Amino acid sequence: MQVIIREKSTLTGTVTLAGAKNSALRLLAASLLTEGRVTLTQYPAGLLDAQVHVEMLEALGKTARVTEDRIEIDETRTPDTTLDWKGRSIRNTLLILGALTARCGAGRVPLPGGCKLGERKYDLHVMLLERLGARVWDEGDFLCAEAPAGGLVGADIHLSMRSTGATENAILCGTLAQGVTRIWNPHIRPEILDLIAMLRSMGAQIRVFGQEHIEITGVAGLAGTEHRVIADNMEAITWLVGAVMTGGDVEIRGFPYTDLEVVLAHLNAAGARLYRNEDALIVRGGTCYPIEISTGPHPGINSDVQPILAAWAARARGESRIVDLRFPGRYGYAEEMARMGMRHEVRGDMLVLHGAGGKLHGATVRALDLRAGAALALCGLVAEGETVITDAWQIGRGYVDFVPKLRALGAQAEWVD
Repeated sequence: MQVIIREKSTLTGTVTLAGAKNSALRLLAASLLTEGRVTLTQYPAGLLDAQVHVEMLEALGKTARVTEDRIEIDETRTPDTTLDWKGRSIRNTLLILGALTARCGAGRVPLPGGCKLGERKYDLHVMLLERLGARVWDEGDFLCAEAPAGGLVGADIHLSMRSTGATENAILCGTLAQGVTRIWNPHIRPEILDLIAMLRSMGAQIRVFGQEHIEITGVAGLAGTEHRVIADNMEAITWLVGAVMTGGDVEIRGFPYTDLEVVLAHLNAAGARLYRNEDALIVRGGTCYPIEISTGPHPGINSDVQPILAAWAARARGESRIVDLRFPGRYGYAEEMARMGMRHEVRGDMLVLHGAGGKLHGATVRALDLRAGAALALCGLVAEGETVITDAWQIGRGYVDFVPKLRALGAQAEWVD
């Protein structure tokens, strides 16, 4: 699958954000904790990763009714403890393992897949399950866990790093564990707070003490619920950057201001012309000046954002610097941008980008992961000539109607199978 950007474009118009991928997938995993109906609204049904996850739930015994932005998940039988899955894997299988072990006493799932962002081990997930009393082991291409006879038992879990996935898994496991679970050094992100909000509506007892710790008092069971998925902050930043890069005028509806304060401060200082209008952000062009950013735990700049900001840097005139200490191997996309004329170098953990005011040219490039694919599309919007992005299915993993939204904003873009 390819995305083709035919020529330079100016993005103009209105775009409405979909529900957040990084929240929806966690909420789908949480549906395994109850036999009751779980309904999600503002649900990003078009995401490839969400579709894979729903198929995994159905393989375990759930049923799903999906419309454009709503899903209803019911249970036809107690979930199987083995996820027999031959299709593409996603990293969320680790959360499926935690949920199955918490509710059913055991789980067996394919080893996780998803974006290749450098080394992404799952040792923290093994550690937290073992701290709660489970036995965990590898079995071929599967990761297996088994709780003690009485189920998981609450404990203090000390995370050596602020891991989003490990925090989420510990929360899922702790909701049905006996006694109290405390997660120390958690990663408190908007998606995690969204997960906690849904679990509370199901009857979970969870208290958050800032970035210090989360306390969960286990309950015997959880009920069904209806919950609205938060807006996708990564999609929000993508359209913001695209509007400034192209000198456009775009209204982004449902903009999650409180989730993006740090990024907005950086981009406002770097030349974006931003105006707030109730729950929308209006971007009236601006100038892309060089940036210097370092990724870090929320409320800092998420690692997912940096490929999008690299596209900003390609449009700027002068030297920009990006440091990603979490996933220092995540600079592969810069080699693809180099095919379009962007000069760069890697100095240790730092990516240095030499912007030439957006003097890029079209080329055939490859989407190494979903954010890299979106960043290449943004570069294509300001490049001379035609840009062809191969492996563009990656973009569909994290963006709903990416190309139709581009076209609605005036871009000459199309999907080619």
